[in-house]
Amino acid sequence: MILSALMSKHNPNPDYEGWVTNDDWVLAIDTSEEKKAEPANYAVVETGISGLDSNLNPITQDKNYIRAGQSTMKTGNQRSFTVGGDRYVGDDFQDFALSHKIKYGTGSTVVVPYVYFCLLTGQGERGDLAIIVNSDGSGDAGNSSELDIELKKSGANPEEYTYSAATTN
Repeated sequence: MILSALMSKHNPNPDYEGWVTNDDWVLAIDTSEEKKAEPANYAVVETGISGLDSNLNPITQDKNYIRAGQSTMKTGNQRSFTVGGDRYVGDDFQDFALSHKIKYGTGSTVVVPYVYFCLLTGQGERGDLAIIVNSDGSGDAGNSSELDIELKKSGANPEEYTYSAATTN
């Protein structure tokens, strides 16, 4: 599913107040060959996905100072997502992420633009992620073929992003 199709059923409200579930978050990536598609055409990470863990892995430096003791300074963040679920052939995201080019790719060949935002508010972030496939089909006999994919920030920190059906950028 592409992002514009998903969002045709939702109307984000930046003033929304209330509880948010994991199903209220959207991760979508650019699967185009040129990596220059508009977010409206990004593939949504959704079909067959049972778990999407969004992580901010802070980078810190600890130092001890005279008479002040230990002090921790945050020096950065490494955004990452862990995607788990069942293999579904025909899904735009899964077919792209599990393609030979991505599974065995290195460097910039596995880096793609992404957006991640809340369906309820439309607010989130936009940046680049490296796709790392840990498992492209595992499990016991008779069970669904499971997948395990990590997506990690590559390059500059993500920028703030607000989904809008009018602008989609």
